[in-house]
Amino acid sequence: MAAPVAAPVAAPVAAPKPVAVAPATVAAPERRRYRGRTLPQWTGLAALAGAALLLIGAVAALLVQWLLGTEPLQNFVADYPGEYHLPEGAPVGLPWWLRWAHFFNVFLILLIIRSGLQTRSETRPTVFWSPKWNPTRKISLTIWLHQSLDLLWVVNGTVFVVLLFATGQWVRIVPTSWEVFPNALSAILQYVSLDWPTENGWVNYNGLQQLTYFATVFIAAPLAAATGVRMSGLWPKGATRLNKIYPIELARAVHFPVMLYFVIFIFFHVTLVLATGALRNLNHMYAGQDVVNWTGLGIFAASLLVIAGGVAAARPLIVAPIAALFGRVGR
Repeated sequence: MAAPVAAPVAAPVAAPKPVAVAPATVAAPERRRYRGRTLPQWTGLAALAGAALLLIGAVAALLVQWLLGTEPLQNFVADYPGEYHLPEGAPVGLPWWLRWAHFFNVFLILLIIRSGLQTRSETRPTVFWSPKWNPTRKISLTIWLHQSLDLLWVVNGTVFVVLLFATGQWVRIVPTSWEVFPNALSAILQYVSLDWPTENGWVNYNGLQQLTYFATVFIAAPLAAATGVRMSGLWPKGATRLNKIYPIELARAVHFPVMLYFVIFIFFHVTLVLATGALRNLNHMYAGQDVVNWTGLGIFAASLLVIAGGVAAARPLIVAPIAALFGRVGR
């Protein structure tokens, strides 16, 4: 009997070496850009611009201080201290209607600037408004809010100007003498030198204040209203000849710079109000009294809370029911 043949034993097979797999790289999300730059880039540019302005301001202050130490400019400031005498019988103090109009103007202009910037950045509106008399016309709810605030602002400004001339308060902000110009230059030199002119807004404004308030009320505000109407749905689209005389491109080219003017004006106005005797200045405008106490500051703080509440309330959830009273709101 043949012996059994042993089965061949297979050679051990080496286990395959693990292959190193490179971890998948996850691309970092691209940062949102605002007019071509990211928020950190804009922050850096703002910091550089702020530092440059501080440096320029320091150099300008030193230079003007040196100039004001010379005899010609000392004589100039002595002759033109910053303000000139108003016509005899000019009113003293700020009446209640002026103070209320000032508050409504601040409240509305801040909401207008905010909603205006929103309309410029709005690319795909989700909520629209149509007027009752023309359901086929649709505008975004943001534009409706902006234009409605504009209308209230124009009404407030019109009432303000009418009362300004009816009560004689106009002489405080409308120049009545050519002396306003050298006094305005003197005020500028004193502000830049940080040796600021004496403030007495309860009785009179200096030349620079008067020219600035005049430009704001009688030039910038009408320009904002006229260009806003041209870009709104109130403008007659079928008026071919009128549209050629006043093209919408011109209105757009003027409207935004005017808004920037208001932003700059508000910044410097508030800064100087707080830096040149905050308690007294705030008492003038908010409490209607020429004393130094905390009443005006308290009213001013309460007004800021009201303004902040208005800004917080300017959202579709709250605006839509109000807009629905005057038209149809939908998607």
